[in-house]
Amino acid sequence: MRVEKKTYQFLYKDDSGYNLMNNETFEQIAMAEEMIDAPQYLIEGAEVFVFMNTETEMPIGAELAEKIEVLITYCENGVKGDTATRALKAATIESGATVMVPLFVNEGERIRINTKNGEYVERVK
Repeated sequence: MRVEKKTYQFLYKDDSGYNLMNNETFEQIAMAEEMIDAPQYLIEGAEVFVFMNTETEMPIGAELAEKIEVLITYCENGVKGDTATRALKAATIESGATVMVPLFVNEGERIRINTKNGEYVERVK
């Protein structure tokens, strides 16, 4: 079996699964949640790498980029100047997932997270 990695764009989620569009052909496919690595971080328009069986042209799995940029839609107010401690707080991102972030990060800010382990990487300016 030969596997090809193709770039798709996440459109929306519905009863048929996660709907993705091929960036070159504009063909759309729906994938089940269990076929996607870290689907909790998917936001509309996100880039998704789909692994296709070239013989059957069927998707066999998908993953997000290792690091993605997301918007924090909710978190408790940060503590100014508290950058020395390694204390973390829960923050909800635009996909609805919860990520642990440093205390100085606030609602409405954009952050970069690692999709492999769900960890905060950095604040995006």
